[in-house]
Amino acid sequence: MADAKTLTVPKGATGVLVFADGSAVFGRGFGAVGDAVGELCFNTAMTGYQEVMTDPSYAGQIVTFTFPHIGNVGTNLDDVEADNPFALGCVVRQDVTEPSNFRNVEPFDQWMKENGRIGLSGVDTRALTRMIRLKGAPNVVIAHDPEGRFDIAALADKAANWPGLEGMDLAIEVTGKESRLWKDGVWKLGDGYGLDETETPFVSSEVEKPRPHVVAIDYGAKNNIFRNLVKAGARVTVLPATATYDQVMEQKPDGLFLSNGPGDPAATGEYAVPVIKQALDADLPVFGICLGHQMLALAAGAKTVKMHQGHRGANHPVKRLEDGLVEITSMNHGFAVDSDTLPANVKPTHVSLFDGSNCGIELTDKKAFSVQYHPEASPGPQDSFYLFKRFVDSLSK
Repeated sequence: MADAKTLTVPKGATGVLVFADGSAVFGRGFGAVGDAVGELCFNTAMTGYQEVMTDPSYAGQIVTFTFPHIGNVGTNLDDVEADNPFALGCVVRQDVTEPSNFRNVEPFDQWMKENGRIGLSGVDTRALTRMIRLKGAPNVVIAHDPEGRFDIAALADKAANWPGLEGMDLAIEVTGKESRLWKDGVWKLGDGYGLDETETPFVSSEVEKPRPHVVAIDYGAKNNIFRNLVKAGARVTVLPATATYDQVMEQKPDGLFLSNGPGDPAATGEYAVPVIKQALDADLPVFGICLGHQMLALAAGAKTVKMHQGHRGANHPVKRLEDGLVEITSMNHGFAVDSDTLPANVKPTHVSLFDGSNCGIELTDKKAFSVQYHPEASPGPQDSFYLFKRFVDSLSK
């Protein structure tokens, strides 16, 4: 156990990560000046740091990147998953260099500064990751001061007094505040997010017919999820996390989508689960991703648990139980559905090959299914896009 009062700030250190027990990891700060308290996690993706930082599921968290070269391609206006970064900060191995990519608009450190997010470089991120794997995700404070002046004891107290993510409803803080019709398709080089000829409001056939209408509840959604629903053939209306069942049905949906998001699913479920139960009782088809997967499980009668370290990265193998096929997936979650609590009418469909945790369910008596991982990737592999097609195509039948 470290004594925060006796720690000496090393010469040249302008950033620090302080743990609740008083221990600290020093480095070089970048981005915004100040401090932030949250849960420290790690992400193993080799690409997509801007997508990670803007993923609302990282609200309340500080991300340790295991890939050493973060920031080297700069930032741009397209590689974002929300209007602003929701991760509180990030820890990286190498100093952020000048950007080297034709899509760059602004250096990463400047982007972090403008968005009020703190970075820490010069840290052995592999050692930090190993610590998280052994001891679990800790509460920490990340701080940046160009003069290197840190009150370690005060920062340790702040980390110790932070309540943690368990029991915390963060979806209410990151959700969109009003309904909106989603129009963007998936990104294409040179075209951005414009819709192409296959992504018009109508599906070509002998008689043109409207696209199936999906109402998506936004618990902290990544934009690329909505884009993939559009690519799969849906017309998408996005509603806030607090939308009632009546507000959902006012949209006359053909199906209901439950998005990803941050925080404790049990806390969000206090207001979300009753809406989902009513939708299931009305036989509305339902598809959920990540937090949406956990919401569907809770609505079906299962329970969720806090994970030791969580799953975050773009290289997670998941086994599809119906045929044994292995999908390489993108993940970001610190809670999981407790497989031992699945009711008789809920069939597990996918399982993590890292730790055996549940990664998918299907209700045998309803038109509802969900997965724990992110089939839209961003960043990550595209193995699981078929899930969007499966859902949207089922609404046309």
